[in-house]
Amino acid sequence: MSTPITTKISRLSLLTLLLLTGSIFAQPDLPANSWQEDLRFLQKTVHEDYSFLFKKTSPGAFDEEVEKLYAAIPSLESHEIIIGMARLVASFKYGHTSLRLGGEKNNFYQLPLNLYHFNDGVYIEGTHKDYQDALGAKVLEIEGIPIAEVLSAVEPVIPAENEQYAKGYGLGYLNFPEVLHAQGVTKTLKKDIAFTLEKDGEVFKKVFMASRGLSVPDHYGFLPQEGDWLSSRQQEATPPYLQELDKHYYFKYLPEDKAVYVRYSQVVPDPSEAIDVFYQRVFDFIEENEVDRLVLDVRLNGGGNNFNNKTVVTGIIRTEKINQVGKFFVITGRRTFSAAQNLINELDNYTNAIFVGEPSSENINFYGDNRTVTLPNSQLQAHLSWAWWQDKPQWQNGKWTAPHLAVDMSFAEYSSNQDPILDKALHFDSEDFILDPMDYLTGLFQAGKMEQLQSETIRMVADPAYRFFDFEGQMNRAGQRLLGQNKMQPAFFIFQFCTQIFPESAMSYNNLAQAFLQAGDKAKAGELSKQALQLDPEGLIGKNAQKRLDTMGKD
Repeated sequence: MSTPITTKISRLSLLTLLLLTGSIFAQPDLPANSWQEDLRFLQKTVHEDYSFLFKKTSPGAFDEEVEKLYAAIPSLESHEIIIGMARLVASFKYGHTSLRLGGEKNNFYQLPLNLYHFNDGVYIEGTHKDYQDALGAKVLEIEGIPIAEVLSAVEPVIPAENEQYAKGYGLGYLNFPEVLHAQGVTKTLKKDIAFTLEKDGEVFKKVFMASRGLSVPDHYGFLPQEGDWLSSRQQEATPPYLQELDKHYYFKYLPEDKAVYVRYSQVVPDPSEAIDVFYQRVFDFIEENEVDRLVLDVRLNGGGNNFNNKTVVTGIIRTEKINQVGKFFVITGRRTFSAAQNLINELDNYTNAIFVGEPSSENINFYGDNRTVTLPNSQLQAHLSWAWWQDKPQWQNGKWTAPHLAVDMSFAEYSSNQDPILDKALHFDSEDFILDPMDYLTGLFQAGKMEQLQSETIRMVADPAYRFFDFEGQMNRAGQRLLGQNKMQPAFFIFQFCTQIFPESAMSYNNLAQAFLQAGDKAKAGELSKQALQLDPEGLIGKNAQKRLDTMGKD
């Protein structure tokens, strides 16, 4: 693997299209000094007008990468410079803040396929008919590089707020040969990209040919079977979440479950029916019929205008029939983003929603509403966020909204039209489920039931249903609060317990070190600081541990 710098197709056959588009990769053809001027313009604009974006990276780290790219520009090809700038913008890690790689400005090539990351791997979910034999195959390697390493190599280019964003919106970056080259997956820039695939127990290689002007017609992350494009999903039936995708929202009654299912895929009025009119129909139906539960599915919802959320939230609050624990379920997923994140924040704040599925792809509080900054020479467009959206207090912020009931999907389930996420919502029994794990564990702690606290924590940490709940972070924060109140004994108990159930947690060792230092035991604090540093040598926790060691060494 080479090293990175930092680290509507028509009915023409694909071959004809390739001949028409030619074989030359063409991006803006500029001299090095013009690219360098664009880079300085971007740097200056960020510092002067968008310095508030420095939350997940620092001005110093950003400028360091700018200087590396500036120095390298004379030796780089145009696509490498563009992707270098995309990495810079992506380093803010806000999904609304990006330098987009598609479109006429960049003139990038694309591969004729659609990838999807299921719980058992990355698969070719859809493709052009010329590559039918690869349809539904599991991707093992790209250009001989294991898919996990390819994903890791491309990750810096994706403006991902969290891992879910990378899954929901980032896999398309693998379709650009320019990205694969700039990030070291291919040694040279080329259109023919070799995939190692597995299908029906057979491992084989398949070369996909990229073309310019191609737009893979995926819809909400999935490729509909239409014209020259094929889907790996069996076409005899369609699960509810993929029905009527031409509408922004629709609902259906599931009589066998006495449930109303609503798929809400854009926070934007549908041309056929206003949002308030639609939801009034939904709530009227619930009141007038035998309905035991409502399932609101926003797993495909990438946002819109969050001022449209009021109708949904207030309607659910008023509908007491379903605004009860165990009767109202919200399906979230890797494409739940932007105004849809605002919606689930408000539903979490004001209703009795139980969240089912995967975490959202947006931070709980986030920067959105970007402005376009056009670079003067290349005319490339950086989209920089300016509006801070905060629906929850800062101490409740997090990298995503985690589901109460964690459920995802395998390729076999998808291709055979199963929907385990909806099934979980429809058949959920709340009798043995703990909706708020931290509240439950805190109650055991306050009651002095330490043995039960330990056994229940271990059980729940191991339970896949709770796998997205941040036990490690929540417990450490509880210990830090106790430490701040000088309640040493309970703080020691929590931190020591965390090191037992999370033995690879630099955070837990670092917090326990701080507790020992506060208690006056420098020797033990030093020992534990070294363990934290060993577990996180390059991260913020490791740096904090090193700083403590340096300070203790001076005393």
